[in-house]
Amino acid sequence: MMERYLHGLLGLSLLIFACAKEVDFTPHAGENDTDPVEMDIDTALKTLSPYPFGAAVNVGLLKNNPNYRNLVIREFNSLTPENAMKLHFLRRESSAFDWADADYLVDFAEEHGMRVHGHTLIWYKNIPDWLADFEGDSAAWEAVFKTHIQTVVGRYKGRVGSWDVVNEALDNDGHGLRESIWLEKLGPGYIGRAFEYAHEADPDALLFYNDYGNEYGPTKRNAIIDLVNGLKAAGVPIHGVGMQMHTRYNREDHFHTAAIESTAAATGLLVHIAELDIAMNPANDPSLTFTAELAERQKQAYQHIVSTFTGLPRAQRFGITTWNVTDADSWIPGTYNRPDWPLPFDSAYTRKPAYDGILAGFDD
Repeated sequence: MMERYLHGLLGLSLLIFACAKEVDFTPHAGENDTDPVEMDIDTALKTLSPYPFGAAVNVGLLKNNPNYRNLVIREFNSLTPENAMKLHFLRRESSAFDWADADYLVDFAEEHGMRVHGHTLIWYKNIPDWLADFEGDSAAWEAVFKTHIQTVVGRYKGRVGSWDVVNEALDNDGHGLRESIWLEKLGPGYIGRAFEYAHEADPDALLFYNDYGNEYGPTKRNAIIDLVNGLKAAGVPIHGVGMQMHTRYNREDHFHTAAIESTAAATGLLVHIAELDIAMNPANDPSLTFTAELAERQKQAYQHIVSTFTGLPRAQRFGITTWNVTDADSWIPGTYNRPDWPLPFDSAYTRKPAYDGILAGFDD
């Protein structure tokens, strides 16, 4: 979609195309790294949050868009790679790993005093062609599986302190394991072995199971809890649960409350709201505009989710991460081909009322 970005300090206007994760902004010659909206660092999320507050970030935008980069530096103290550590992006060819983007992210985080939460070692999506076509026997598949996990975790041992080890292993409704190449080739035990291999590679790393739909209702949520508690009972080294929390503004608050509180109580593990965004156009209305009324509804939804998380036992609050940073780089508009405004910052890198809702949630 066409977005107009206003650079206040520079007095320049420019038009860019921005669609979900496809934003590709290259600064004009001579443009510096000055933040276009001067804001006191004392009001930043990372300063006011009682636990780490982060974002999943696009490495291309970190490299090439100073407004994006400065906002990330100002607001967050925890980073998740949006794509840079997924198997397809790390190893497009079987013969070699491409570490460039993942290394850049880790170096960037260290430079600015941020933690990195690795995402994700094993997922049913983003399977590179060479692996989809792989014809080895079960032992060969196990070797590929183990080698990938331990190579990635081992490279960042001591630098990436936590990982989404397995992502979305349950089907949409929580009625069983999702069909995947890993389930087909390695059997259901692949989940536990993934955690064991990651733990061998870095015994100090915190290991998470990550999934969506906790807030849909008890069926998916209980399936996630049962999976996690089954791993615990089997002695698998698992330390936390990632709740993606891709939700919508008109989902009733009690769904979010139940998801957050019951997951913490039932597992006793660390809880990470790992991919938070709040969709404002779930009906896919192509003519919808973002009104003051919608902004207020979004503010209230963010406040409730953050407040509920803040109410968890301190020892279980791993942190909150939004899935990308601004409305311009959200995955939702491009995926669903609709206008939407799911994040706390608008396309001009400005704080929305949702931001104030987050701050209020810290104090509730």
